Amino acid sequence: MQRHGFLGGSVALRIRVTGSVLLVAHLAFVAWYALRPLDVPWVLPPNLEPFAGIRADLTLGAAEAARSLGGDLALLAPLGVLLPMAGGRLAVSPLASLLRTLAAAALLALGVELLQTGVPGQVVDIDSVLLSTVGAALAHLAVVPAGRARLRRRYRLEGRPDVPQEEPAQGRTPTIPRVGIAP
Repeated sequence: MQRHGFLGGSVALRIRVTGSVLLVAHLAFVAWYALRPLDVPWVLPPNLEPFAGIRADLTLGAAEAARSLGGDLALLAPLGVLLPMAGGRLAVSPLASLLRTLAAAALLALGVELLQTGVPGQVVDIDSVLLSTVGAALAHLAVVPAGRARLRRRYRLEGRPDVPQEEPAQGRTPTIPRVGIAP
């Protein structure tokens, strides 16, 4: 028997709804933060060489490098948790979950960087894509496996035999025989 929550659905539904709402809110914040026009007297040229911006930030000193690199790491880091949460799967391969999350984070980071080409004062920086993807991966590795293990353990302690899997296929899909049309 499933426990029903405030929406009349199961706990998994509540986790998915919460994850989806938080994901949309975070993506709205990222769009506002990364795509707002900046009023600056001059703009750096685009950085299309991987790790060039990271090396330049490291030469500025530890405090400035931590601020700059930490900001890029943290921008999309919540996606590492929110994307699996919105998916709502408990029984999934940790590697597959990580790869799906990394692919989505990398594509979102690339999309944000490409949209920045049309915003005054913003420039493309390939290092932002790399650091944002790494930030999402670190958040995923730090939270998701432990969270899923905790939920699976809680699920078993409630007396349920195992986490429900997708239903197996029940055979061939029936087809309707084609009848020729008489001339």
